This record gives sequence, C-alpha cells and structure tokens, in this order.
Amino acid sequence: MQQALNRLTKDRTVLVIAHRLHTITAADQIVVLDHGRIVERGGHDELLTAGGRYRRLWETGQRHTVAAAPEVLS
Repeated sequence: MQQALNRLTKDRTVLVIAHRLHTITAADQIVVLDHGRIVERGGHDELLTAGGRYRRLWETGQRHTVAAAPEVLS
C-alpha cells in the first residue's frame, strides 16, 4: 500500500493527515500540530533527532506496535 502511495504522489504536492506515523515517514516535510499550532516541522529523521513531540509520538506508536505483534513460538 505504501509503495502505491509513493508512486501516486511522486512529483506532486500532497497534503496527508495521518495518525499512523509510518504513513508519512517518506514525506519531504512533516508538520506537527498541537492544539492547532505548529510545534515542529521537518523530515522524519530530523524530527526524531530533535527529540520533541514527534519523537514522543513515534516512540509511543512503536511501543503499541510491538505490544500488538503476535508472539512467535519456536
């Protein structure tokens, strides 16, 4: 699904509103809003490095993803 979106949006300006941050990791610019105000802006790696709101949201999402993953038994 993500690859299809990447192909469709190549060389276009697209506004994506996402709750699942994996959807926007390839975006050129990510704008983080908090109560309607821009609190951060940048690329995925840049925002993770900055250690602000985006990083906290990313880490929270990662914990929920790991917790929801099925257990693999050997």
